[in-house]
Amino acid sequence: MTKLYFIRHGKTEWNLESRYQGMNGDSPLLSESFAEIELLAKSLHAVKFSRVYASPIKRARLTAFELISDLKQPLKVTLMSNLAEFNLGKMEGMLFSEVKEEFPVEFDAFRNHPDQYNPVNIHAETFPHLIKRFGQAVKLICDNASQDDNILVVSHGAALNAALNGILGVPLEHLRDRGGLSNTSTTILETTNYGRNFEILKWNQTDYLHKEFDLTDTI
Repeated sequence: MTKLYFIRHGKTEWNLESRYQGMNGDSPLLSESFAEIELLAKSLHAVKFSRVYASPIKRARLTAFELISDLKQPLKVTLMSNLAEFNLGKMEGMLFSEVKEEFPVEFDAFRNHPDQYNPVNIHAETFPHLIKRFGQAVKLICDNASQDDNILVVSHGAALNAALNGILGVPLEHLRDRGGLSNTSTTILETTNYGRNFEILKWNQTDYLHKEFDLTDTI
């Protein structure tokens, strides 16, 4: 059995501000995020990992390096561009409230109706494209894994939510049914046939953070 531990990066300044980051936007991790990454590491201390993969975007890359340091395991990070966040086009850098006012149709569809999301007007990426490229990364990861490997994958909330549901065969209109993913959360999928099929073991696990969550923590 190969287990993939999908980690959403630590909370950032733009997360706190309810501002879209996307593929080309970025902002620093909050100071408290480093303590939360350490709590994440403590929750995983009994797991021996064989490989670590991460999005090359700084907030995810830094989360991966901090996590490895806290785990105290001799692991190297492989950066994969296909694990990057959604390309959100014109929405990147904008507050959610600003996007809702300027691009109300795209805002509502992206958040609530992925099957109706048409990003042509905002020069952004579609859900099928994101699911395909992210799925290619997961397939490559599984192709290079052994049956008993535990693998860390550090990425982004919107990308992980869409891609993991897509990998599990969830139709576009139901991508949001399981709810969003929180900063520094853990979602675990298991495969027994090198990534051809997956089973969910945990979704959006955050109990180790010992905190009360607000709307800026989850996407």
